[in-house]
Amino acid sequence: MSRPVSWLFRAGELAAEAGLALRDAKRSYRTLPRETWQRMRTDAFGADPTGWRLHRVRNSPHFVDGSFRNPVATRRLAYAHTPLGLLRTKLAADQNRRTPAAAVPVHRLLPMELAAAPESGLRLTWLGHATVLAELDGVRVLFDPVWSERCSPFDWIGPKRLHPVPLPLSELGPVDVVVISHDHYDHLDMPTIRTLAAGDAVFAVPLGVGAHLEHWGVSPRRIVDLDWWESAELDGLRLTATPARHYCSRGPRPSGKFLWASWVVEGKRHKLFHSGDSGYFPGFADIGRRLGPFDATMMQVGAYSEHWPEVHLTPEEAVQAHRDLGGRVLLPVHWGTFDLAPHPWEEPAERTVAAAQAGGVTLALPRPGRPFEPAAPPTTTLWWRAVAAPPSGADLLLPDGVTTVPDSPAALTAGAPARPDAPLADARPGATADVGRAGTAGVGPGAAADGSPQSPGQEGEVPQF
Repeated sequence: MSRPVSWLFRAGELAAEAGLALRDAKRSYRTLPRETWQRMRTDAFGADPTGWRLHRVRNSPHFVDGSFRNPVATRRLAYAHTPLGLLRTKLAADQNRRTPAAAVPVHRLLPMELAAAPESGLRLTWLGHATVLAELDGVRVLFDPVWSERCSPFDWIGPKRLHPVPLPLSELGPVDVVVISHDHYDHLDMPTIRTLAAGDAVFAVPLGVGAHLEHWGVSPRRIVDLDWWESAELDGLRLTATPARHYCSRGPRPSGKFLWASWVVEGKRHKLFHSGDSGYFPGFADIGRRLGPFDATMMQVGAYSEHWPEVHLTPEEAVQAHRDLGGRVLLPVHWGTFDLAPHPWEEPAERTVAAAQAGGVTLALPRPGRPFEPAAPPTTTLWWRAVAAPPSGADLLLPDGVTTVPDSPAALTAGAPARPDAPLADARPGATADVGRAGTAGVGPGAAADGSPQSPGQEGEVPQF
């Protein structure tokens, strides 16, 4: 006599079968003739590097067996998770908590707020997700600009914004340098790039990524392609592409010819670090020793999951990486704007504040669009709590006495008692790694336990739930 099967379990089985079918379909794209693929390609997918750009890619020491390699052994999806396992995670997550319960209190940025030069010479404006406008020593630098409603190759499907952009791109004013960390849609946005290309900005990108920009109409004379540890002098700044633990993938046909990077930007008086996307690895300490310390770091703190622990930082790892780098003020980015992982919407902010408090790290957590100067960082106010969905009885992660909790949108702008910041602990992991070799021992949190090298044919993108 057969056992009854619940409808939920059967739905899970069907979804798993659909996931496997999709995986097989993705594999079939790899066998498509190039002519067929070119006919299917949309402009948003970008273009493969050719000519001198392809020559530089192939001659990079980080390009091995037809693909760029991470500085340490890295798996995009860990622990051999199956589509059914991913589905179970989705079903187990509280769907109501993955988006805010009310409108996010974005600060409507006005051009007049940016008209005067910052008193200290350095001002940062988080514009949502990984997009940051940095004004340092008289130069305007825009990191990973995304103004589109969705981070997707299509305007009708894909992760949609959870809050509006703080100001229209037309009101941003002139930009001197645009810095791109890698080619994922939530960091490299074709419509935004095309709009910025109408100005005079120079675009700094990792190796190979310039092919996308040139395909979208950016003059190759305005594109600077850099390998890890290479630098360029632009508008009085020194920009250095530094290692990160991630990957690139922009279309259904995977390509290993695009590098990913974190970035160091150094002016006459100030120095910044932008993490892009990365898992934790000893390279942060190496970057800090070689190029630090930094007046501010912009660290990815969201879109993490147990299913991909080696390619995205958790909030605790982001705080530790900030300390490894020798950062003074930490600006958490890559959270709150798009739903890209199964964690609650506000969890990255909660965990970051708790980790920063425990580690004596100075934190800046402004509302999207609120400019600030790292020389005088704003008091941490837990503005997100007024719009986050209730945690269903779970205890709040913050220690007692950090700051006043606003209980209504009207209270979001109310002042809060200052949080005492202990001096930055001078603690860096003793284990370091040679960034030119994968598989180095002592890779830190999230490393592959078995030390196995990254597979050249490993399945592509982190799934979107």
